[in-house]
Amino acid sequence: MTACSIHIRPATAAGIRVRWIGWLLIAWLIAAAPTEVAWAGSPFATGANATQQQLVAILTPLAAVAVMVSGAMAWFGRLSWWWMVAVVIGTVLVFGGPQIVSWIRGLFGV
Repeated sequence: MTACSIHIRPATAAGIRVRWIGWLLIAWLIAAAPTEVAWAGSPFATGANATQQQLVAILTPLAAVAVMVSGAMAWFGRLSWWWMVAVVIGTVLVFGGPQIVSWIRGLFGV
């Protein structure tokens, strides 16, 4: 027998039985897996949602301060009232985007 020779053993009934038991075990594990594990979201989507939640949590107080400062500057005549209106509308659109989209989808029945 040389170093590169391959020895193939004939299949036995016990070997085939063990192979079938292995396949049945794998099929059972797949079928018994919880749906949360089997249909878990992609890691990218999960990470993107977590990042979005963190950004919204950080930017919400900053947006409130921006609206207050813009209002004070417009009150004292240092900023045009149109800029103040633009700041408020921009804040509403940025933070209310998902609600606005769901409202529009509800109007069209989508």
